[in-house]
Amino acid sequence: MQEPLERFGYVSNKTILPFHRIFETNQPLPLLPSVNKKKILNDPVYGFITIPSELLYDLVEHTYFQRLRRIKQLGMSEYVYPGALHTRFHHALGAMHLMGQAIQTLRGKGHFISDDECEAAQIAILLHDVGHGPFSHVLECCFLENVPHEEVSLMLMHDLNRQFGGRLSLAIQIFEGTYERPFFHQLVSSQLDMDRMDYLNRDSFYTGVAEGTIGADRIIKMLDLVDDVLCVEAKGILSIENFLNSRRIMYWQVYLHKTSICVESMLIQVLRRARFLVRQQSGEPLFMSPAFRLFLENDVTLDAFRTESRYLQAFTELDDFDVWACIKLWASHSDRVLSALCRMLLDRHLYKIVHATEPFAPELLLELEEQLRQQGITDEELSYFLVEGQATNAAYLPSGDKINIKLKTGQVIDIADASDLPNIKALTHIVRRYYICWARNVQWSEVLPSHQ
Repeated sequence: MQEPLERFGYVSNKTILPFHRIFETNQPLPLLPSVNKKKILNDPVYGFITIPSELLYDLVEHTYFQRLRRIKQLGMSEYVYPGALHTRFHHALGAMHLMGQAIQTLRGKGHFISDDECEAAQIAILLHDVGHGPFSHVLECCFLENVPHEEVSLMLMHDLNRQFGGRLSLAIQIFEGTYERPFFHQLVSSQLDMDRMDYLNRDSFYTGVAEGTIGADRIIKMLDLVDDVLCVEAKGILSIENFLNSRRIMYWQVYLHKTSICVESMLIQVLRRARFLVRQQSGEPLFMSPAFRLFLENDVTLDAFRTESRYLQAFTELDDFDVWACIKLWASHSDRVLSALCRMLLDRHLYKIVHATEPFAPELLLELEEQLRQQGITDEELSYFLVEGQATNAAYLPSGDKINIKLKTGQVIDIADASDLPNIKALTHIVRRYYICWARNVQWSEVLPSHQ
């Protein structure tokens, strides 16, 4: 009968060498089998997807990319759609998968794309969101001073390029749009890119908003090139129309849902108050991770990011969990504004929100301010419990990187001109909605002394 130690020994040349024999005979450790880097993943949206190269596998395994497991794709949308718990990690892998399909389609139509270009394009789309911070877009205004996540992604890509000995150079050119073949950048970032195709399909799947589903397979099959510029065959016009309509629906029904805006506004006020208290340096100390504290104590600009490596390193250590851990502890903090905001978020005791197509009358704001004062809120505290803003959306911007339609004659025209639907032209107009959020009933903590 085999001894227990032998059952857990190394396998080398079909011979089992138990651990205790290795140390008794002073023999060198046999080499372990090499890691299989051609992984197949089961994705709920597309089924089985493949990580096609060893370099892509190593990038997925890197700590910068693994952090995306801990950043939700839709920020606070789970307060509206309980199933919206998917992450930036899911989305990036899905976009990489669609990029592979798009390149396969273009190759099938006779366009030469080298293996290096294919891998670089998949790297560029895999890492396009690696610069997102906690809660994706929600807290960009709180952590950074006008630093878009694309800029952080680019800085991290340069750092990874250094770590991988320059093997990401072509991917960086594609990401930046400096590569000589512009369609690669269009596949990564345009009005018809693999990023949008994945997040619309994925977000509609996890939220259950069926109207947001797009025919990504059909659109990808209709892709073509004219002078290395991306276009769509004329028989794909209906799919593009559905894509633009779905995008408009998803923005108003999910991304800019009034309750999502309300919750995100409350979260921003939590961070505003925490930043104020940290910089005031008085009263009860605030619990937070060192990386989190660095961004609350300092105004971090793009120049600071580029010149001081500590900011980029600290940023790679931040995720949603840093913020949630603080919110749970801050709910019992001695500062009554901070504790009330955190407790209301944890209990889903949300602000009231109204929106309109025109700016609100000043009289309404004065009336709401008076209602808040009646709850014991001081003038200094009003801005935390009364938030005013606006949301904008345009499903298609013909002034930007256009969606080109290739007619049977070979002529290339804009989708707004190719479509016979009048609503496509209507989708080019920017829609603006104004909103006000305010606390109807503030949950003051009962364990704190009354406010003087």
